[in-house]
Amino acid sequence: MNKEELHELLHPMKVIGLGGNPALNEKIAAILNQPLIETAVHHFSDGEIQVNIGESVRGCDVFVIQSIQDPVNENFMELEIILDALHRASAHTINVVVPYLAYSRSDTKTRSREPITAKLIANLLQLTGMDRLIAVDLHASQIQGFYNVPVDHLHAMPLLAQYFLDNGIAVKGDDDIVVVSPDHSGAKLARNFGQYFDAPIAIVDQRGARYDTEVHDMIGDVKGKKCIIVDDLIDTGSRIASSTKSVLAAGAKKVYVAATHALLSKDATEVLNELPVEQIVVTDTIKHSRYPDRMVRISVDQLLARGIDYVYNDRSIHQIFDEQNRLK
Repeated sequence: MNKEELHELLHPMKVIGLGGNPALNEKIAAILNQPLIETAVHHFSDGEIQVNIGESVRGCDVFVIQSIQDPVNENFMELEIILDALHRASAHTINVVVPYLAYSRSDTKTRSREPITAKLIANLLQLTGMDRLIAVDLHASQIQGFYNVPVDHLHAMPLLAQYFLDNGIAVKGDDDIVVVSPDHSGAKLARNFGQYFDAPIAIVDQRGARYDTEVHDMIGDVKGKKCIIVDDLIDTGSRIASSTKSVLAAGAKKVYVAATHALLSKDATEVLNELPVEQIVVTDTIKHSRYPDRMVRISVDQLLARGIDYVYNDRSIHQIFDEQNRLK
């Protein structure tokens, strides 16, 4: 009997999928060849939540998958309650898998008397006995430091880059491509994304405290180029709208958009539908009932399933990063 077989005998893997993104939960469980534990989540008329786990988890390594998306506070409370239930049910380890972690943008104080809500979320998750967090493309990498438990920060941007390469939209070393950051703070992300194509970057010179949909000056040359506007998330669509108008005003030939998390708040779908972009490429970390017309969704199911498998079998996550850095 090898180490993995012994581990499976002593501490079987159990997977729980909560209500944030059921379709993604099912896909991850299918790849892992692990059925989702039957978990009853009941919402009472007064807003309270009751959770009942349908089978024993005593001594098991449990992975709870929950995308903390709209309704954010409801989904977060579901997660907190299930963590408390697992802790009281004597699970061996409790691993939280969060395709999208809300409140990540509140990672620092920008004015007096303002909370750092991302740190509060970290405190609350750890208070209920979480042993590990697996997340995808956090808004700021330093959020990992808010946790006193291991954090495996997986990256979906290579999946988006692979899509552009596979579909001939971008070719490595082609001087026709420019990767565009919607503002100065996203320059590092744009540079990292541009490395997959050996492409230069440009920056939309957005300086206001609030994002708008107006045309702004560009830093960098986009005239006659194919532009890929890259961001970690799309919320109301205003940053993408402003960036699209700005690069087209500066002479861009075609515009594509790449982002990991499609929040699509308010009237984002209508805003994006009106933009003259070729495609908007996102992942399926967040589910919606409808999507913009030219949106392409790339699944992170394989990425998260591999992350779970590597954690369960005590393998290094770094192997995933090495493979992602060798995109063809």
